[in-house]
Amino acid sequence: MSRLIPRAIEPLLHELASGLRIVIVNGPRQSGKTTLLRQAHAVRGGQYVTLDDEKTLAAALEDPVSFVRGRPRPLIIDEIQRGGDKLVRAIKMAVDESRDRGQFILSGSSKFLTIPTLSESLAGRAGFLDLWPLSLSERVAGPIDFIERVFEEPQSLIGARSEWSREDYLEAIIRGGYPETFPLKSDLARSRWYEGYASTILNRDITDFAQVHHVGSLSRLLVLIAARAGSPAVLADLARDADLGRDTVRNYLSYLNMVFLTNDLQGWAANLNTRAAKTPRTYITDSGLATQLLSVTRAKLRTPGHRALGGLLETFVVAELTKLKAMSLSRVDLYFYRDSNDHEVDIVLESPRGEVVAIEVKASVSPGLGAAKHLVWLREKLGDRFVAGVVLHLGEQALSFGDRILSLPVSALWGHTRLPGYTD
Repeated sequence: MSRLIPRAIEPLLHELASGLRIVIVNGPRQSGKTTLLRQAHAVRGGQYVTLDDEKTLAAALEDPVSFVRGRPRPLIIDEIQRGGDKLVRAIKMAVDESRDRGQFILSGSSKFLTIPTLSESLAGRAGFLDLWPLSLSERVAGPIDFIERVFEEPQSLIGARSEWSREDYLEAIIRGGYPETFPLKSDLARSRWYEGYASTILNRDITDFAQVHHVGSLSRLLVLIAARAGSPAVLADLARDADLGRDTVRNYLSYLNMVFLTNDLQGWAANLNTRAAKTPRTYITDSGLATQLLSVTRAKLRTPGHRALGGLLETFVVAELTKLKAMSLSRVDLYFYRDSNDHEVDIVLESPRGEVVAIEVKASVSPGLGAAKHLVWLREKLGDRFVAGVVLHLGEQALSFGDRILSLPVSALWGHTRLPGYTD
């Protein structure tokens, strides 16, 4: 039996359930939501139901008001998006009739509950949590405070030495974060799991809320996104390569984002007297899924200079930062930056106060000062708003590259803790 890995947001879930009427946990399928909800049921009592059960779903759809009223509290409902807006409105009615705390804990595998008309109806009644696939911080029981440290005391990150090898990083990229894949050792077994995973979401979850006439085209679009990691999601290019109309591509991109298969970074707009890119960059939310979409095996990725490594590493880092953001005390937003003068920064973290940490991701074990040239440019443009620039790499040393510019191993994101037997 595999070890159950504690989730970093679990204490916050219980705190919200003790203080609010509704808690909503959103995230991809197989990210661990069901396990988290069952654990909440074991601690808090009440009743757990899943709308993946067709009889339960039929009851919820037939009479949502009675479905909600006739059950113990807390009522824990898994895959709430399958019940539609009528079930959500029945829940709203129930919590308006009683202001008791901890009445409902809901989970969803789509961003259904973040649609403005529904999220506004739950305003003041619900707390929202994101549960992504497991982060490396959770897997190695390492720290989850990288975002806080890089904003508050970036110099404290210098001097550490990572025990992570290039091979370890490649393995981390290939494995991704879905718990179900961890016992699977071979590329073939993992490939079969991901094929079934993607098929379920494309053929069922998306068709629950949208009309898709050619699921194969949606699948091809997903592969194109994986191949374009770190590049703008230009509609014209995607439409041409997927042999689809622009409007269809626009709709399909929104569907993939809605079910957490993709994650967008918006272009960072700052008054730098330059024309900044507005087209978002779209990433696959899990590097393991991305490697399977691209048919990249361990052997291929080990090849020096493999063309997919840079994009896959960037996909991995964006995913880890997104997970850390969901677990962080600090409120930050993630962006990228590119302007008409070819200044480009892979990831920009911005605090509510306008402070900025800029990150470049390099698939090198020993990046030179040239890797930080755009960070240096941004530092000079922003002045005191610029807290730190970070070059993340696959090497061992955490060094200073000058004033507020750091060169850190990627493992700094989880405190350099190594998972025993990771590449065994």
